[in-house]
Amino acid sequence: MTVNSVDAVQPAIWVNEAWEQTVSKVKRTSGRIGANFPHASQGGVYVLEQPHWWTAGFWPGLLWLLHEGSEEESFRVIAEQCEQRLDAVLDGYDRLDHDIGFMWTLTSVANYKLNGGDESRRRALKAANYLVGRFNLKGNYIRAWNPWSEGEDNAGLAIIDCAMNVPLLYWASRETGDPRYMHIAEAHMGTVMSQFIRTDGSVRHIVRFDPMSGEVAEYIGGQGYAPESAWSRGNAWAIYGLALASRHTGRQDYLDAAKRAAHFFLSQLPEDAVPVWDFRAPEETKSLRDSSAGACAACGLLLIADLVPDSESVSYRKAGTRILESLYRNYGSYGDDAEEGLILRGTSHYPERKNLDVPLIYGDYFFVEGLARLKGGITIPWE
Repeated sequence: MTVNSVDAVQPAIWVNEAWEQTVSKVKRTSGRIGANFPHASQGGVYVLEQPHWWTAGFWPGLLWLLHEGSEEESFRVIAEQCEQRLDAVLDGYDRLDHDIGFMWTLTSVANYKLNGGDESRRRALKAANYLVGRFNLKGNYIRAWNPWSEGEDNAGLAIIDCAMNVPLLYWASRETGDPRYMHIAEAHMGTVMSQFIRTDGSVRHIVRFDPMSGEVAEYIGGQGYAPESAWSRGNAWAIYGLALASRHTGRQDYLDAAKRAAHFFLSQLPEDAVPVWDFRAPEETKSLRDSSAGACAACGLLLIADLVPDSESVSYRKAGTRILESLYRNYGSYGDDAEEGLILRGTSHYPERKNLDVPLIYGDYFFVEGLARLKGGITIPWE
């Protein structure tokens, strides 16, 4: 599906084409996947993870977007079944970590926004309360992960991914009228701006704080190549997370930081506008793209376009659209019935050599969300 120019077709034409092909493909793949939790495609088939896995919200979130935009009833049924299956995780508590926002924003908040219902509201508020319980007052950060193995100490870790979990807290404050959720969200996002976003707009993945004093202890490469490299999906989390924080609060400093991260990201893109896995990785590894980073960043760019003055808006919208069109034309699997993933060439975790050059469910989700943003009239759960 490769073409020389991603501007060859007017956006409205290719967006509608991509949407219809996505609905058709997901009708087919949802028959096998059902109310389960896919993560990465291997050999054309999505591997299903346990409900506590951090990606559990992306499949039902994708189904909610497609349901609203197509009225396909089977998508609603499966999304609601996924939400119900997550009750064992929410009430079991032991497997909960910072990714609560990813999981229940795309399931319970999405369902509540579309359909109402006390049970979905209750689930989302319960999740928000667990998330605020992870806040470290001394360091002003939401703690990442738990000690999953004996002797592991990660009480001081915070990660850029959590910028995308914070919208759950803004929703909870608005829903309940209680500003405490928002206060914690803003404290964490302040730390994102001061410790994760570098002056040039590149982004760190992990910061370790002293959990008692709150002082920064070290920077860690995490899923990037090195502590001072530039992991592209981390950059995308920052672009979109900060833009969402600005959407919820109206704060200009969040928007300015999102724009700085966006300008760095765009400056590093190759000719086809889809990022390599780490912008500062060794050249011999840069054949690995991360289509999921491109899809997430595109959603952030489209949101920035909605937040900035009209004189600036067109450039951000054009950049986000260009990434999404390239993903569709150059990385889409629509002509391959043997592949369940929508978008090829995601990179999950290069340092651990896990899920390299494969479709990823969060890449698929953000691609569909990007299409939804371009189509208009579809509810975006994070907002």
